[in-house]
Amino acid sequence: MSGVTDGAGARTAVAPAADTGPAPSPGTSSATSPMELLAGVRGLLDRPLASYYLVVGIAALLLALGLVMVLSASSVQMLSEGDSPFLEFQKQLFGVALGLPIMWGASRLPPTAFRVIAYPLMGVSIVGLLLAVIPGVGVETNGAARWIEIGGFQLQPSEFAKLAFVLWGADLLARHEQHGQLSEWRQLLVPLMPGAGILGVLVMIGNDLGTTLLLLTIFLALLWVAGTPGRLFIGMLAFVCLVVGILIIAAPYRLDRITSFVDPQAHAATSGWQPLQGKYALASGGWFGVGLGASRQKWGLLPDPSSDFIFAVLGEELGLGGTLCVMGLFGGLGYAGLRIARRVSDPFMRLAAAALTAWIVIQALVNIGAVIGVLPITGVPLPLVSAGVSSLLVTMAAIGMLMAFAKREPGAAEALAARGPGTARRALSWLGLDRAIK
Repeated sequence: MSGVTDGAGARTAVAPAADTGPAPSPGTSSATSPMELLAGVRGLLDRPLASYYLVVGIAALLLALGLVMVLSASSVQMLSEGDSPFLEFQKQLFGVALGLPIMWGASRLPPTAFRVIAYPLMGVSIVGLLLAVIPGVGVETNGAARWIEIGGFQLQPSEFAKLAFVLWGADLLARHEQHGQLSEWRQLLVPLMPGAGILGVLVMIGNDLGTTLLLLTIFLALLWVAGTPGRLFIGMLAFVCLVVGILIIAAPYRLDRITSFVDPQAHAATSGWQPLQGKYALASGGWFGVGLGASRQKWGLLPDPSSDFIFAVLGEELGLGGTLCVMGLFGGLGYAGLRIARRVSDPFMRLAAAALTAWIVIQALVNIGAVIGVLPITGVPLPLVSAGVSSLLVTMAAIGMLMAFAKREPGAAEALAARGPGTARRALSWLGLDRAIK
């Protein structure tokens, strides 16, 4: 112990300093470094159920956001039509309530069940598409015959056709792969290409170019994942582009959309009105938005504010930050879906997961691209966000399928078993009904 002398000459004892270890070197910090954060994220993604929780979490966020935005975007339009301001929101809420058990049920089905469902669903979709274009049976809106009415509800068969084509095409190519029949172009294209052609023609009879593009996207995704040779794939891609070009030129209103896309200001009073109003909405939102529910463009200026152009209302009310969050969610969903496709071993699950992911993500990109002005308007909704019960139900069923496939990733079954019974099973056990679902 040492001491120091105070002003009066007395010595005061000073305790030795505690040994706290070596002093931190200059430039270091006790805060977590970016590399450590990155390593932590990688550790989370390496867990067996990471894909499953990504799909569930992103879908839940998009569904919640969709309900809020449908309520905000549709209330003014409903009032102007003399209806309740909550009418569109109630329909969307009903769709979510109906879709949740569908998504949960799909997540618990084995892959063989989807393969069995594929062929009946394909047949039902073709019948529905035929009914939609029959005068007096199908319901036509804005020159497009896309809906049929059942029990007071309007359904869009083309939405169910996308899911049917994914399942049917994945099962078809998986069977060929299992029998070693994918070495020639005939096994790759027949009957996959005629099936896509039949659905595409029926959808185009109803003047629905957007859904036709998505069917062709699914077709190309299946070919890519099946291992199509590069020369054949490029040939199919060129053929698809040629078909789309012919379909655009064949209809004057589609050609008007292309010309208004190139120069919307020159067609500001006609076909350029909607894209311009969408851009004005995004510009009004700025960085942080004008506030939830405070959009001005939805007051009769922006057509289809709750469906095709709901992203414009979202950008106006939530700003650039809100739009980037939505795009990030779809990017995360794309990552999770492709991760599932890469990790599962079953050919059918690999093909179906990749095709489902391509369909949902490309549809989101086409919708967002049309709103921000980098793509022509095609009239496809923003998945899980736009108003529309048919699109919502089908997309939630697709999400349930991705959840089911994620449970078949390596180590996922063991992780689920170690987790123990879920909340639903525990609740049923309290009622003595848990054996009913075993």
